[in-house]
Amino acid sequence: MDPLAQKRRAIADLVIDYHAAAFPDVEFSPGETPVRYAGRVFDSEELVNGVDAVLDFWLTAGRFSESLETDLAELLDLDTVLLVNSGSSANLVAFSALTSPSLGDRRVCPGDEVITVAAGFPTTVNPIIQNGAVPVFVDVELGSYAPTPETIAAAVTPRTKAVMIAHTLGIPFDVAAIRNICEEHNLWLIEDCCDALGGKVDDKYLGTFGDIATLSFYPAHQITMGEGGAVLTNNPHLARIATSFRDWGRDCYCSGGESNTCGMRFSQQFGTLPKGYDHKYVYSHIGYNLKVTDIQAAIGCAQLKKLPRFIETRRENWFALHKALDRFSTQLILPITPDRSDPCYFGFVITVAENAPFTRNQLTAYLEDAKIETRNLFCGNITRQPAYTDTNFRVHGTLENTDRIMNDTFFIGVYPGMGSPQIKYVVEVFERFMGDFGD
Repeated sequence: MDPLAQKRRAIADLVIDYHAAAFPDVEFSPGETPVRYAGRVFDSEELVNGVDAVLDFWLTAGRFSESLETDLAELLDLDTVLLVNSGSSANLVAFSALTSPSLGDRRVCPGDEVITVAAGFPTTVNPIIQNGAVPVFVDVELGSYAPTPETIAAAVTPRTKAVMIAHTLGIPFDVAAIRNICEEHNLWLIEDCCDALGGKVDDKYLGTFGDIATLSFYPAHQITMGEGGAVLTNNPHLARIATSFRDWGRDCYCSGGESNTCGMRFSQQFGTLPKGYDHKYVYSHIGYNLKVTDIQAAIGCAQLKKLPRFIETRRENWFALHKALDRFSTQLILPITPDRSDPCYFGFVITVAENAPFTRNQLTAYLEDAKIETRNLFCGNITRQPAYTDTNFRVHGTLENTDRIMNDTFFIGVYPGMGSPQIKYVVEVFERFMGDFGD
């Protein structure tokens, strides 16, 4: 064996030993061990991969990035997966791609309208605003936390250019019907799958219905690289544009360390630049550097192998909670599984019923005191957040349910770090709380 390969093997063996010593299994102790709403689940393979990438000292995207992009594309049956440095960046790149002048009349321009929801995460909406378009907020249904296709259709105007919605907490919106609406009106569909990797509708993976879609690999999500995300598309034109926005806005598509892939590096004419200007320094979009590092991607490669198990555990935990808490369905609105869908759930979302003798804050305080983490459904009603006070947006209809979500909705964990002992304890705490209110 090559001497350097021997040293790598020895280092890998030490890392495996280190993992066993530094991250031992911890027995769950009800009421003492926190029940997290989400978290990283990993073993020695992630550490070995990360150290292996460091030993390469190829600090930007490299072999692990290429492998992860290829493997994700194969899993999802997509032509293109572009890694970026976060799910928020993925949304920025995906939406910005639709503003490219190369799209002609379909280009999203300042003042154009984009239908979305106010009950979600800010960075689904922010790219719309940052590109000068106008968010059109529609209400969602309790239980699915998604808009109905009828609501989307009614919000379309001559100014509408796109629909950008997330599969909130992994619960799929009616993506097939909304896709049909977009096709009917010649609208782009941006599918935010940051909460939903591994979920399916009609036996097709989420992320394959939209013209362009996004993923997040933050530690709370289905797989993690710490920070990281991806842009997904089957449209080669959008893939080229998205790559440009991700890579400083440059027109050149050579991979890092490569030159003259097109064979015309010094022979083309762009704008009013001198003919033959170096293609590596031609910029066709006002872009960013949002690339991932190979160290992150190395961890992602190890995580992707575990995705089937992660999906199965999330579903088992979600259904166990649903079955156990169904007896409280007169006081709690439990989440639903939409028809024809097989979700990979991000969390277990609950809305306190209007007739309940307690408030959300009373229930979440009780859970938190019992060391069960809770989270609100992100920003509640984004139109009420201080950052959006002077933002140009439009509301179609009312946001009645969105306000209910702001006041009455929260979620708890189903992530793979939980198992039967944690689920049993969570249910017991709910039972004690409900008992205090005479259930």
